[in-house]
Amino acid sequence: MVEMAGILSDYDLYLLREGTHLRAWERLGAHETDEGGARGTHFALWAPNAREVSVIGEFNGWQHGAFWLSPAGDSGIWQGMIPGVRHGALYKYSLTSNATGERIEKADPFAFAAELRPRTASRVWNLGGHDWADAEWMASRGARQRVDRPISIYEVHLGSWRRMPEDGDRWLTYREMATQLTDYVAHMGFTHVEFLPVMEHPFDGSWGYQTAGYYAPSSRFGTPQDFMFLVDALHQRGIGVILDWVPAHFPDDPHGLARFDGTALYEHADPRAGRHPDWGTLIFNYGRLEVANFLIANALFWLEVYHVDGLRVDAVASMLYLDYSRAHGEWLPNRFGGRENLEAIDFLKRLNERVYGEHGDIMTLAEESTAWPGVSRPTSAGGLGFGYKWDLGWMHDTLDYMGRDPIHRPWHHDRLTFRGLYMHTENYVLPLSHDEVVHGKGSLLSRMPGDPWQQFANLRLLYGHQLGQPGKKLLFMGDEFAQGREWNHERSLDWHQTGIELHRGIQRWVRDLNTIYRAEPALYEKDCEGGGFEWVDCGDAASSIVSLLRRGNRESEAVLMVYNFTPVPRWGYRIGVPWGGEWREILNSDASLYGGSGQGNLGGRFADDVPMHGRPCSIEIALPPLAMVAFRGRR
Repeated sequence: MVEMAGILSDYDLYLLREGTHLRAWERLGAHETDEGGARGTHFALWAPNAREVSVIGEFNGWQHGAFWLSPAGDSGIWQGMIPGVRHGALYKYSLTSNATGERIEKADPFAFAAELRPRTASRVWNLGGHDWADAEWMASRGARQRVDRPISIYEVHLGSWRRMPEDGDRWLTYREMATQLTDYVAHMGFTHVEFLPVMEHPFDGSWGYQTAGYYAPSSRFGTPQDFMFLVDALHQRGIGVILDWVPAHFPDDPHGLARFDGTALYEHADPRAGRHPDWGTLIFNYGRLEVANFLIANALFWLEVYHVDGLRVDAVASMLYLDYSRAHGEWLPNRFGGRENLEAIDFLKRLNERVYGEHGDIMTLAEESTAWPGVSRPTSAGGLGFGYKWDLGWMHDTLDYMGRDPIHRPWHHDRLTFRGLYMHTENYVLPLSHDEVVHGKGSLLSRMPGDPWQQFANLRLLYGHQLGQPGKKLLFMGDEFAQGREWNHERSLDWHQTGIELHRGIQRWVRDLNTIYRAEPALYEKDCEGGGFEWVDCGDAASSIVSLLRRGNRESEAVLMVYNFTPVPRWGYRIGVPWGGEWREILNSDASLYGGSGQGNLGGRFADDVPMHGRPCSIEIALPPLAMVAFRGRR
């Protein structure tokens, strides 16, 4: 047995017990050290209900008891230094439970790296060695990520964005992505990339949403330094990085957090509170200070160590409600008899207070599917403190509308207009995400009605509609070139389709939408406040046409957007505008360049002194079939 004092101070132990050690990863886990003149690795583990803990690994033949850890007082933490164990060594913890007497082998919850699945051991890993070259980005990202800036997010699953068929259909590595993905995203004009969870996970089919190694980027694609290289490369091209992050639940794999020391340590013991009925996963016990600390420190870890610019928090609704997806009698009410998860609410507020308090230039985004008030409002005002909320209501209403045959759309016009009642109640992101192209839903293209030409026209119209609505934008990979089949995480995207003209037209359209979006302040400056959006005419249900104005901080500029959701072209369609002069056509989804029929307005229209729609002037436009047209007006 190796007897060492360890590197955890009394103050560290106090903060860990109190749940306020914001950089717990610097003390817990495996850290190389030269402590006492002996080179080796210091191990520290929280396992309060263990009778004994030893470190097993390739360095001792995985033999239980070869290297014991010692308790650090009554803190529940075990620690010790093993000489000779260095960077890259495989290890686990072998625990004997004080509660049951069973012997358990666990991966390190704070491990920085893991071996490739299906193996489950942790690796000793030094996170130094990468020389960051993103200082310019880091200095400017606060200005780039404000609510009055353009944010267009490209959502990516690392394992299926592109593969190497000539090399056994393997994934691209982080470093290969650093060239190929970065070049593509920059070319397409997106401002951010959002990665489905990169944290280590045992099952490919979970897409990363069943996280086992919260502090380790997946070894499927390379080392931690390789992932740093990818983030750095994106930053150097002016592209932000958002990570999907899953504090809502975790898998019950035996090497993971489940019943970690023979007891329900990270999860609730009662399955009515501790097991998720939909996913068969376990739910964190947010009321336990050490568990909340584990998660909040983890959020800060990705922001600080990997320079990540934002965290999209998955499944927030499942955290907020104790009865989420549960029938009567299958859940436990809170202390007031209600269905709100008070501990999770407190955790989310503290999470946002901590991460924004430490890094005011980042952003957090909530995937929250209910009408919970104030998700993206400050905690001081009673909100949860997120920077943004996904508008899943917009997504469902819009896709429901767009999936209908145009002949039926007049009876569902409210799907287009209902959002106007709530669009400024939160800071919204408008997602067309991975969830909409899986589980038998088909691709976005396949969900559009009509013959092939109409399907592509409808898809261009959908993306144009997303541009016109207040809120930041998100598009899942493959949708930008209208992939024909449903997404499959085990296959590359169908990049060959970009050689087909209609698909290439959609790709050009998305690129131009991003370009115009970033160039026109009226389309983003007032996304999250009143005054940036107004309907011109939202009542023409019989023709399935809506028109709107977007405005920014300059009162002398506006963008007029008109949408025709039928295959019938409208000639001489008159639209009210706020002033006279030229209204220049800046977007037309029916242009031949995008695969349309080429009908348009010859570059623009001049307004007449003919009042219309409550405005002093109007323009008479050609409105192509299944198309949107946009005009910039300046006075």
